Amino acid sequence: MPIKQYRPTTPSRRGMSGFTFEEITTSTPEKSLLAPLSSKAGRNFRGKVTVRHRGGGHKRRYRIIDFRRDKHGVPARVASVEYDPNRSARIALLVYADGEKRYIIAPLGVRVGDQLMSGEEADIRVGNALPLASIPLGTVVHNVELYPGRGGQLVRAAGTGAQILAKEGDAVQLRMPSGEVRIVARDCMATIGQVGNVESSNLRLGKAGRSRWLGRRPHTRGSAMTPRDHPHGGGEGKAPVGMPGPKTPWGQPTMGYKTRHNKRTDKQIVRRRAKKR
Repeated sequence: MPIKQYRPTTPSRRGMSGFTFEEITTSTPEKSLLAPLSSKAGRNFRGKVTVRHRGGGHKRRYRIIDFRRDKHGVPARVASVEYDPNRSARIALLVYADGEKRYIIAPLGVRVGDQLMSGEEADIRVGNALPLASIPLGTVVHNVELYPGRGGQLVRAAGTGAQILAKEGDAVQLRMPSGEVRIVARDCMATIGQVGNVESSNLRLGKAGRSRWLGRRPHTRGSAMTPRDHPHGGGEGKAPVGMPGPKTPWGQPTMGYKTRHNKRTDKQIVRRRAKKR
């Protein structure tokens, strides 16, 4: 989907870009698949802020997405491609032969009127969901399950896709969008193709207010604070961090410091993701 550039009629418009929404076929969501969504503002179940700089933003309603794709053997027709305010990808409304309606993440290349299916007997075509054991090597997939029957948890963002590299016994090796090679059980379901809205990462918001619409609040630099409020604060004029490595406001190492400690799933990772340059 192409990105449109705005004319620089104001300072905030200069450099701003937006979507053309050419692939969107309807602006009215399916009412039976809507659910209320309250703003969490970065707070947990106890009401304490666990993610800073979140809050406000436009009111949203949640679209119930079928990540499991467990309606096997029943053909479905793509009725519409819609915008979803809760994710970067677009969503597609499927109408099954028995009349049931479900939303799925819209793959790249799927159009209104296409026939999709899930299950082992489904064809190898974009939008169909099959077990990894039934998908040929080299195929690009998305919405990949980590545990059979739990629903897709991997590769769901706009423009992403994972490639099947190898099959050995009950395991399948996938190259993730980050470059990481990971082992997934062969019984896990995955959807053929790449997630649509590929140009999503090229969007330029252009102004602070557009971030506020998305629920992102202002962020104050630690170096602009006092030593009482942040380890980077204090000093005359602009001062360096002045310590071995940057810190969080609570003194923990950050910005490149690895915090992953999960020995239980370390054996599932064949090769770590590529380092950022």
